[in-house]
Amino acid sequence: MQNKLRSVGILGTGSYLPEKVLTNYDLEKMVDTSHEWIVKRTGIEQRHIADENTATSDLATKAALRALEDAGVLPEEIDLIIVATVTPDMSLPATACIVQKNIGAMNAAAFDLEAACSGFLYGMTVGQQFIATGMYDKILVIGAETLSKIVDWTDRGTCILFGDGAGAVVLGPTEDGMGILSMTMGADGEGGKFLFTPAGGSRMPASVDTVKEKLHYLKMDGSEVFKFAVRIMGKAAKEVIEKSGNNIEDIDYLVPHQANIRIVNSAAKKLKLDMEKVYVNLDKIANTSAASVPIALDEAVKMGKIKKGDLVVMVGFGGGLTWGASAIRWNK
Repeated sequence: MQNKLRSVGILGTGSYLPEKVLTNYDLEKMVDTSHEWIVKRTGIEQRHIADENTATSDLATKAALRALEDAGVLPEEIDLIIVATVTPDMSLPATACIVQKNIGAMNAAAFDLEAACSGFLYGMTVGQQFIATGMYDKILVIGAETLSKIVDWTDRGTCILFGDGAGAVVLGPTEDGMGILSMTMGADGEGGKFLFTPAGGSRMPASVDTVKEKLHYLKMDGSEVFKFAVRIMGKAAKEVIEKSGNNIEDIDYLVPHQANIRIVNSAAKKLKLDMEKVYVNLDKIANTSAASVPIALDEAVKMGKIKKGDLVVMVGFGGGLTWGASAIRWNK
């Protein structure tokens, strides 16, 4: 262990989306909705859906391997694997342990983290601490979801919103002044009732009745979550910018949680940020919960939109209710 805290940056990014694409026109045949209505209300045109034989760990594994390759890091060099998800393969073992086995990271500790759509940013914050203090050198943080497994496909209020996917980053030491400059996390448990899955835990264990009553599906009060998101996205982004010693106008790129285009537009407006500086891919992949931010980040980096030295802000919100944000001086 060392006394001086080390600067921590992202050494590599990776993401993976299932091959199957479900369009709004496909949904028109399943529930009472329309392509035009979905686009107007959410900005979503399609989403990727995992098949019945694909679990969250499968998506996480592929994203992890791509991040490792991008970082030039071998699996055995990873000290810790954190998987942020609300759709683990099973209650135990942790999905992170399954990923550890799959990629051959035999030297890594592994655990799951559950903060819904904020999970990846929570995971980044946790991972950063281990590296900054010198306890670990390289950490794999993954956001992965198969939300299609817990969505009620007869409920038009929720089934139009979500998709499956995984995104990953490799964290490691970087030069001073670069990498993660500031982070924030928050929660408001009073709002937990607005986005939750009733059954399957110790409060309401699985039974014939819980299955019949569709209590294992995600339940959401859309209007309440929307109001919360509009309020918190801009606030969290401003907080990390101030903590980093920068100003809003210094932001080169904003990578927000991809939930709804109206929420993203509202956050950009509050920050007085031109939409050309905001990465949006929700039209093609919908809301992938904890995977949302890392998938968007990976795409933006691979497209050359984010370059070394850029000030990048990532921000998200989710069930809990939770929120998180990070300001990064891009070091790669």
